[in-house]
Amino acid sequence: MSKFVVSGVTGHVGSVVARDLLAAGDAVTVIVRDAKKGADWSSRGAQVAVGSVDDVEFLAATVKGADGLFTLIPPHYASGDIYVAQRKSAEALAAAVKKAGVPLVVLLSSVGADRADKNGPIKGLHYAENKLRETGTKLVALRSGSFQENAAGAVAAAKQAGIYPNFLPSADVAAPVVATRDIGHTAAKLLRSPPARSEVVDLVGPAYSSRQLAEKIGKLLGKTLNIVDVPPAGHAAALKQAGVPGDVAEAFAEMYAGFSAGLLVPKGDRTIQATTPIDEVLPALVG
Repeated sequence: MSKFVVSGVTGHVGSVVARDLLAAGDAVTVIVRDAKKGADWSSRGAQVAVGSVDDVEFLAATVKGADGLFTLIPPHYASGDIYVAQRKSAEALAAAVKKAGVPLVVLLSSVGADRADKNGPIKGLHYAENKLRETGTKLVALRSGSFQENAAGAVAAAKQAGIYPNFLPSADVAAPVVATRDIGHTAAKLLRSPPARSEVVDLVGPAYSSRQLAEKIGKLLGKTLNIVDVPPAGHAAALKQAGVPGDVAEAFAEMYAGFSAGLLVPKGDRTIQATTPIDEVLPALVG
């Protein structure tokens, strides 16, 4: 029986990782900030550690003796300075991994994390990957494409205004998106059957254009959506108008520009193809 620690279990990805490992008979410790959110995991047979992944001493004690750790960098959208917060989390994570001597870390990263610039919030993942490599652990950087569940934002606009905001150069450009369940399943497999050495794994899902997504969401809502092309110069303003904090809006605008320029593409050691179609994800988002 292997022993694994999983953070982010209150989210879409970490919860799948933990469930898969428990189903395989592994000993699993889940990290939660709120003890109440650990009750369900305890009933499933997991050990529950209550604390913050930014707390080096807590995290080091939690991962000590584990065969592997699945982790991610929290989004920090409400921090006031997303880049500073990301670096703080990455440094705490790396310090804990080094102190505890964790032999294997599977990090949820992102396509574009090979770059130190022109990638918006992905900068934090670039930084985290490199900090973890410095610890000497075997690092599997699982670089996913955009989440299919991110379409929830478009669903809100569709319901409220009957529109589908398009941030790509063309509404007919198809971009790959990955279901979070596929990310979780893949991460669990990488923990249980790790590579011989550190590597970067690109996870690529089915590709859809904004026009296709607008049609799919509109069909579920029973109406035709008007595609609104948001010009690059207006990306940050549009996000701010939607309630996104200023620093985060600027970061995402930079990321969209990076994707549009073809700078943020898979560059890992190998690629895994995710298969879940977005048609299986959208109904739950539409409600």
